[in-house]
Amino acid sequence: MTGKGLQLLEDELRKLKSEERPAVIRAIAEARSHGDLSENAEYHAARERQSFIEGRILELEELVSTAEVIDPTTLSGSQVKFGATVCLVDEDTDKEITYQIVGLHEADIKQGKISISSPLAKSLIGKQEGDTVSVPAPGGDRTYEILSVKFI
Repeated sequence: MTGKGLQLLEDELRKLKSEERPAVIRAIAEARSHGDLSENAEYHAARERQSFIEGRILELEELVSTAEVIDPTTLSGSQVKFGATVCLVDEDTDKEITYQIVGLHEADIKQGKISISSPLAKSLIGKQEGDTVSVPAPGGDRTYEILSVKFI
């Protein structure tokens, strides 16, 4: 995972512990004060939310404690590998796209970050500038040419 990805997970964990957890505890206490718990929808919703928050906290604590951080700026070379920012051109549409290959938990296609385990990233790993890759897609294989490989 990248340093930015780890920071995002740590920020989410901090928010869950310092804001979300206390808020749901207050919501449960308030719902209990309304009386009969068996027919109290607010109580059951708050308990369900608490369960989700506690599960996510455990998941994030595990991820943060076992994370291996790789700084892409320390990498070099011409081959695509974890952390690389790759500029591609779709050979069918001539549309240029740029993606950074990141860890599973920090992938966000809207921000141009794809998981190392995605079909596109798997096809790109080990390739170089000028190479062509074919990627299986639901509508049929897509072919891309690698325009550049950077480590930023």
